[in-house]
Amino acid sequence: MRMKLVVSLIAAIWITPTLADSTADHWNLADLYPSVAAWSADAATLEAQMTEFAGCKNHLGDSLGRFRKCLDLQADMIKTYARMEIYASQLLAEDTGAAASLELTQKGDVLGNRLNEVTSFVNPEVLRLGSKKVAKFLASDAKLKIYRHPLDEILRAAPHTLDAGGESLLAQFGLMSGAGGSAYRMLTNADIPWPKIKLSTGEEVVLDASAYTKYREAENRDDRKRVMDAFFATFKIYERSLGITLYSQLKEDSVYAGARRYPDSITRALDANRIPVAVIDTLIAQTNANLPTLHRYFRLRAKMLGVTQMSYFDIYPPLVHSDTKFPLATAEQLVSEAVAPLGSDYVKAMSAGFANRWMDVYPRPRKQSGAHMAGAAYDVHPYVLMNYNGDYASVTTLAHEWGHAMHSYLTNRAQPFVTSDYAIFIAEIASTFNEKLLLDRMLKAAQSDDERLLYLGSALENLRGTFYRQAMFAEFERKIHAQADKGEPLSGAALTSTYCDILKRYHGAAEGVVAIDNAYCTEWAYIPHFYNSFYVYQYATSIAASSLFADRVGRGEPGALQRYLDLLRAGSSDYPYELVKKAGVDLATPAPYQALVARMNTIMDEIEGILAKRH
Repeated sequence: MRMKLVVSLIAAIWITPTLADSTADHWNLADLYPSVAAWSADAATLEAQMTEFAGCKNHLGDSLGRFRKCLDLQADMIKTYARMEIYASQLLAEDTGAAASLELTQKGDVLGNRLNEVTSFVNPEVLRLGSKKVAKFLASDAKLKIYRHPLDEILRAAPHTLDAGGESLLAQFGLMSGAGGSAYRMLTNADIPWPKIKLSTGEEVVLDASAYTKYREAENRDDRKRVMDAFFATFKIYERSLGITLYSQLKEDSVYAGARRYPDSITRALDANRIPVAVIDTLIAQTNANLPTLHRYFRLRAKMLGVTQMSYFDIYPPLVHSDTKFPLATAEQLVSEAVAPLGSDYVKAMSAGFANRWMDVYPRPRKQSGAHMAGAAYDVHPYVLMNYNGDYASVTTLAHEWGHAMHSYLTNRAQPFVTSDYAIFIAEIASTFNEKLLLDRMLKAAQSDDERLLYLGSALENLRGTFYRQAMFAEFERKIHAQADKGEPLSGAALTSTYCDILKRYHGAAEGVVAIDNAYCTEWAYIPHFYNSFYVYQYATSIAASSLFADRVGRGEPGALQRYLDLLRAGSSDYPYELVKKAGVDLATPAPYQALVARMNTIMDEIEGILAKRH
């Protein structure tokens, strides 16, 4: 059965209490464990459970009672581990420089891999029992009903499951997997000497990844070019090494696909959730068919920025500048009002989270950057990490992350633990749906055209980045994985060439829409998601699905709200593609992608209407 967020585990040593114990704008990790001693008790329990569980090996199907006892014990171990993992990861997120926390997560990796090894015999034994005996067990004990779908996941994977020895061996090789990604992260985060540049303001900045994302939005166009030139020139220097790290990931995926008897890497990656390859292929086809809408956006962006010829370094500055600040209390109120269409119970639960320190709010030294939601602590509640700075983008991020949090909250209360997890394929629907609701709320209350342009421009750029850009990444992945599966060599230079062709086509370089310097084609080396194979496409499919769901709920279409909420409560009670389809959206068809493109054109129509009034 699927492990749930098996990432790290804290060892039983003392951790200095964090500020979250006393500061209202820090999350309260005491909800997970009131003390390290309590956490240590769970660690000891888990160790004992793993020893006990070893006795299930070769005896899983001895009797109905034995079968249920072993499955219940496995579920309890994973649930305990998930809670401990959340404590570990969020403790480290509070202070990424805490050596003790880092060491503990590393020890946790070893223990987590051991848990995988201890449970690795389950799938082969279930397969040996066979579908008929498993069905008989399910029919004989109502308490086994919760395992119906997890067991179906095992049984349908029969052609791709090895014997107990093979599964154990693959589990051991788990310690070696991801080496390319680990090398990439160390190289790009710690070892590469990033260039220092001087901006037009006289400010000198070291262009690491964080500084790049900040200064590529610079108001001064020469500064933007200087930033992009220097940043990607650095990647060019390391193109050979980074080509090796990515190629090693591609080869690893090919090896595992072969070991699991899959025809190729993409089929193996998608089959984990029984998602048809047609989903990615339809996404790529529809994105390419609708590139004129993306090119329309770039021409509009050039107009709003006042540039004659759009260049790639003009992609990121905001379309509308605003100094408006939204205090946290205001942002929470806006998001609560925005999600009102989802019902009073949804709003009350979110408000309880705001009031009871489920969130770590503001940036501080050594705190993890960005934003995320951690929802695997089944018996507790979700945790949200923010680095809130008061601008409108932060308000949008708040709506996004709390969309994730409410998804976890709803599914954890509707599903037993074994089906409370949910796939990323569905997860980003919940977050982008809330962003759409926030946009609707802000537009209804906008007091001026300038304010409307701020919200519309932000939404438009989000659609560009979440749909078109992620689909572009997916097309690149589709191509390089296919090459690796065929045994073709892929150097850093070859990866750059492949990426360059796709990058220029998406941005209309041949049509004069966006000028792209060849030096920027090493951008593939900047994208860490490529080390998590066939992941990014889900951002594009999710925002397409959420656009359709939001439109239907907004129009008051009969049953649309209930179907959407049922989707959020469904967890992993069925395969994600089927759950979304049951809710009314088939992501293997053109309809959701066409709906998103239509939404993007509608936003541009309104922006152009506002601009026309000014001339």
